[in-house]
Amino acid sequence: MTTEPIPRRKLHQEVLDRLMARIQAGEFAPGEQLPSERELMEAYGVGRPSIREALQQLERSGIVGISHGERARVLLPTAHAMVEQMTGTARYLLSVEPRTLDHLKEARVLLEAGVARLAAERADAEGLALLRQRLDEHRQASLDDFLQRDIAFHRQIAAMSGNPVFSAAVEGMLAWLGAYYHSLVRAPGAESLTLQEHRRIYDAIAAGQADAAAQAMSDHLNRANALYRRFSEGDEQPGGG
Repeated sequence: MTTEPIPRRKLHQEVLDRLMARIQAGEFAPGEQLPSERELMEAYGVGRPSIREALQQLERSGIVGISHGERARVLLPTAHAMVEQMTGTARYLLSVEPRTLDHLKEARVLLEAGVARLAAERADAEGLALLRQRLDEHRQASLDDFLQRDIAFHRQIAAMSGNPVFSAAVEGMLAWLGAYYHSLVRAPGAESLTLQEHRRIYDAIAAGQADAAAQAMSDHLNRANALYRRFSEGDEQPGGG
């Protein structure tokens, strides 16, 4: 039998749990306002600081929005919002645990190869036109704009998957690997190779060749990862991602 004392819970945590239960039960639908702070204080028998801390935690979680002078409003969480909440933690983890970088790079290859496959299977004329535009803009970009044009190309492929979760995950990967990604794409001499690989990816998607699109994306990212490892060891400059 365990004899550890039962920890005392802070009042704001109790308020948070009760509000979450009510939101999850559908008592407050997305877009609706929660009761006022005073009403919540009376309902739960706690002071204003406990109510405000609970509401602030809900806001940080993306569950409610708080505007000055208005009651908190329940939000409809999105995949992008969920991934955005993880960004700070992911960057911190990268800074304190170096092995995480290799894990994320490996995950990115599998993710974006699968996304490219879906884009090839689901592409429509509008999506392909936008992808071709992103490719042309990338080709014409200056060195200062090259990174953003590169990201825009990958972002458009994710959008063409038709799955907002994949789109958010790719966005997250690009944010989490920002410093690494910047060193790859902006490496001197890498632009031509990156553009060639992007053209291969585009051609496969435009032709509806799902296997070829996945392979082209996998080759593209694995090539960048392999060259980055050699660059980080001081052997040569890496290529783009």
